[in-house]
Amino acid sequence: MEAAARFDYAHVPGKQLPGDPREFSVQTVEFLGDDAGNLRGVKTVRLDWSKPQEGGPPFSVVEGSEQEWPCQMVLLALGFGGPEATIADELGLERDKRSNFAAEYGRYATNLEGVFAAGDCRRGQSLVVWAINEGREAARECDRYLMGETSLPTVHDDAAVAV
Repeated sequence: MEAAARFDYAHVPGKQLPGDPREFSVQTVEFLGDDAGNLRGVKTVRLDWSKPQEGGPPFSVVEGSEQEWPCQMVLLALGFGGPEATIADELGLERDKRSNFAAEYGRYATNLEGVFAAGDCRRGQSLVVWAINEGREAARECDRYLMGETSLPTVHDDAAVAV
């Protein structure tokens, strides 16, 4: 199933290219190297999300869809399905309805005394600038918890996150 062609601010440069340069429902299956051990490309297959595998992933591989893409560098952007449940289960951390660690924005304290959560594990998958912002705020709250007060700066408003 193809995703609708939607452009966000990060995709604006792609609008200047002919056609839509983005590819959807593609899975990398192999990194290809040259004789010197340098990356020369990746091999991919297309995925069909309308045909889940019984007892397996919610998609199937489209037969005969292998394709090689030349490249010299690969940047990995991995999907995020929520924080690992093991820590929450072992510690008894409360989670929200999306499985993130429950901690109020601005305080970052969880249901456990002295345990704080910020960034993706608290808010869900988001931009790295939000993780940095929340990390700074959580550090301030940890300082307040440990020292009884804090002199760390407040970065609590949306303007602090320049996107």
